[in-house]
Formats: sequence, C-alpha cells, structure tokens
Amino acid sequence: MKIHAQALLFDNDGTLVSSLESVHRCWTSWAGEYGITAERFAQVELHGRTAAEIAADLLPPEIVPEAVARIEMLEVADVPNGGVRLLPGTYDFLTALPADRWAVVTSATRRLAEARLDAVGILPKTLIAADDVTRGKPDPEPYLLAARELGVDPAACVVFEDAPAGLRAGRAAGMTTVALATTHPAHELTADLVVEDLSALSALVTADGVEISTRD
Repeated sequence: MKIHAQALLFDNDGTLVSSLESVHRCWTSWAGEYGITAERFAQVELHGRTAAEIAADLLPPEIVPEAVARIEMLEVADVPNGGVRLLPGTYDFLTALPADRWAVVTSATRRLAEARLDAVGILPKTLIAADDVTRGKPDPEPYLLAARELGVDPAACVVFEDAPAGLRAGRAAGMTTVALATTHPAHELTADLVVEDLSALSALVTADGVEISTRD
C-alpha cells in the first residue's frame, strides 16, 4: 500500500516514543496524592487525552488547575529516570523527512513534550501541544492547527496515531490516518492503514511530497 502526502503529523507518546513506564509511575503517585481510589482511577482513559481533561473527570473543578500543574511537574521530573524511549522505526523514519514536511501533535503540555523529545534526541521544527489549543483530541483542532502551521491543505496530511481519540481527531480533520498498534490492539483502531509501528513503513521524498509505503 502507498499513501501520498504533503505533510506528516505524528502523535508523540505511543507513536514516536514510549512513555508508559513514566506515565504509570507519575499518574499512580498523583492519584494517591489526591485520594483517588485505584478502582476509580482504572475507569479513566489516560492515553491520548490532555491532563486537564483527565483531572476534570476525577476531581472537583476548583482544584483541577492545581492538579494539572502537579502532574506536569511529576512527569517532567520523571523524564531522566529512564521511562521514555524511542519506539521501533521512529529514528529512521523521521530522519528520512525534510524538517518542514512533518510536525509533532501531542496532548501533552509543551514543557513535557519537549522534555520527552529532547530525552530521545528528536527536535521537531513544528510542535503543537496542549497549550496551543482550546480543544484537545478527539477534536480536530490540534491537527488542523498543525496543517495551518505547515501551510498544507488538511486533505494532503497524514496523521500517525496509536490512540482511538487521536485517530478520531485525524478523521474529523479530513486527513488520512495511519494507526500504530503500540498501545492498543489492532482491532480497536479504525484507520486507513494499521501497522505494528513505524518500522513497518518507509518514506520516499519526491518533488511532489512524500510517498509512504508498507515494507515487504
């Protein structure tokens, strides 16, 4: 299968990097600090959502801002502890792309996203973070903003995501979607193409854009 694109838009956690160990440590500690039971915490979807949305599901509105600041502090401080690593294929795939043809679009705050990306040596020219939008995924706003920043028609963009919420955002933005089965089983992912991770794909840069192909 081949997909042609003018711009490639990547989620970060679960798509480019794995931060599951860090997320588990930090959010478990955070939940304990705020008296949230393990049973209640287990009912909330963490992946692909902003910290503000998660906190709003669990806590009274008046303490959400303080709680969001606390989880950001915990997660940024945890980055040096080794809980963040590149997922297979990430480095080779990204280094094949011109810097102005791709962006990272994450539900994390800019401070946290930059800390995690820096830890694994990824330096995107364009980064859209939770701080940059009023509505996070599954709303299409983050991906539409990335397309605008790159100066590309949304219909000519390809979204790479591991979470159902992010894939819904990409579809709502009118973009082609590629799902990576890194954090969810393939059968839970609705996309134009589903692969194991970025190592299953290759990118060829042409005068007309980027051609994405599945490896044999």
